[in-house]
Amino acid sequence: MKVAFVVQRVGTEVAGGAERLCLQIAQQMSRYWQVEILTTCARDYMEWQNYYPPGIEQIGETIARRFPVDHPRDVTSFNRLSTALRERQAGSTLEEQEEWMRAQGPISTPLLDYIRTHSDDYDIFIFFGYLYATTYFGLPLVGRKAYLAPLAHDEWPIYFSMFDSMFAMPRAFIFNTQAERDFLGVRFPGLAMAGDIIAVGVERGKNICPEQFRLDYNITGPFILYLGRVDESKGCRELLSYFRQAKQTTTIPHKLVLIGEEVMEIEFHDDIISLGIVAEQDKWNALGACDWFVMPSQFESLSIAILEAWLSERPVLVNGRCAVLQHQCQHSNAGLWYNDYSEWIAAITGLADAEKQQLGRQGRQFVEQFYSWSRVERAYLDFINTFAGEEITTP
Repeated sequence: MKVAFVVQRVGTEVAGGAERLCLQIAQQMSRYWQVEILTTCARDYMEWQNYYPPGIEQIGETIARRFPVDHPRDVTSFNRLSTALRERQAGSTLEEQEEWMRAQGPISTPLLDYIRTHSDDYDIFIFFGYLYATTYFGLPLVGRKAYLAPLAHDEWPIYFSMFDSMFAMPRAFIFNTQAERDFLGVRFPGLAMAGDIIAVGVERGKNICPEQFRLDYNITGPFILYLGRVDESKGCRELLSYFRQAKQTTTIPHKLVLIGEEVMEIEFHDDIISLGIVAEQDKWNALGACDWFVMPSQFESLSIAILEAWLSERPVLVNGRCAVLQHQCQHSNAGLWYNDYSEWIAAITGLADAEKQQLGRQGRQFVEQFYSWSRVERAYLDFINTFAGEEITTP
């Protein structure tokens, strides 16, 4: 079976959740299928500048087939358009919504042409993420060969009416969580939304050494860790504000350590340490060393970083305005959630070490039970057997 995964960008340097998830799934399923990732030459999601050369790149056992982006995104113009349409979203026309999607991007005419002319070369197409132009304009080109992993959550663009027809097209859906499936059932009440909850597999890092992280980065005392893109859209502005307020009004001994690509300015503070992108081993060492792992994002369909924190037996604190993250904490009994500063600081200061250790142990048990790669691989094979009628034999 030949399977095409379609995603807006991909690469070992790309840290985005959807892109990372697509690459991981493609690499794992290359054990069973002939897999290609169809994507663009872009590395960053802000402007979609062409970075990678067009053509084929071997990434592990997986092929990435890249196509150039037609033009970079004009961020200022796009933000202006987004503001205008959000204010009158319900009354916007299909033409206006598709103009927004083209401005959102990435638009790669060579990629869309390839999908159109080579649709018979692949047995199925799995599109990752509903939000970008690669899915919106690419999925309709392959008819009933299309499957969609929406990676959806309650954010304003999903209420564009243009998605009503797009979500009616896939043969089936691959959901990350029950919360995502429930939300989409409410958003699209007239659709059957056939599909399975599969998510992703996570493996604990090897030779984790928390003290090595402290030595390498000269960090002493307890610290709160955030792992991901340092971006206002990920709740980082609010997190930084909460931390500064805590330092001004309480005696918490913590530092705040940020690991990930910076796409927003961080005002200097003695106890805020932004490390940028670090090596995989450093990431796992940091997870093992932190006092709390915090995920401030309000818009997530799944957080792999939270799963990695639980595998490291660390307690997790999440934004309670994100139903998916709150559900993960409730289901695992391994994390807390907050809705404002008072709840955030109460969690950081209110638990004894023994209670935090118990949350961490419960988190690891939860991930090992529900997020093993063996379970995910079997689920994908069963999914395709059910919805594509193709019997796949496990090697």
